[in-house]
Amino acid sequence: MSDTVILHAEGTHSAPALVLRPWCMADVADLVAVFRDPVLRRWTSSALETEGDARQWVRSQERAWAAGTRYGFAVLEVQPDPLSDRLVGQVVLKDVTPGNPSAEVGYWTAAHARGRGVAPRALEALTGWAFDAVGADGLERLELLHQVDNPASCSVARKAGYDFDAILPAAPPAFPRDGHLHIRPKSS
Repeated sequence: MSDTVILHAEGTHSAPALVLRPWCMADVADLVAVFRDPVLRRWTSSALETEGDARQWVRSQERAWAAGTRYGFAVLEVQPDPLSDRLVGQVVLKDVTPGNPSAEVGYWTAAHARGRGVAPRALEALTGWAFDAVGADGLERLELLHQVDNPASCSVARKAGYDFDAILPAAPPAFPRDGHLHIRPKSS
């Protein structure tokens, strides 16, 4: 799969359009700044405290993309000057295995962009791309997991067409609390 994938999510009257593109080293400083947010750190397993941490994380994203197992996208808010596009989040398609009927999606939104519909719009763009680009390899459904005490993620899932399916038991350390499983079949 090409690493030149660019996805677009339409803007709204209150929010600029979004561009989704693979992570690159130019994102390192922005990643460190965004990860200073304690709310984001609570819900993610990554701790990007230094530029070295962020460079290592971006390299791991690039390797996984090249291997075809994980497709992480930086979500940027479109500005009048494209060189000023602002990092507002991430969406990711992970646990991709040819022939496996399901894969998982994930996302986060930077503190300065929360409450403006960034996550649902970016997730919808990723979902369409996943079924179009990976669907030929047998992908039939996408799964979205979040902890039960994260109602914002439930809201994002619903807005992006992911229906609640089940409560999952905790699986520490990566998933320390019970979780919700939301599903989006290919036909949606």
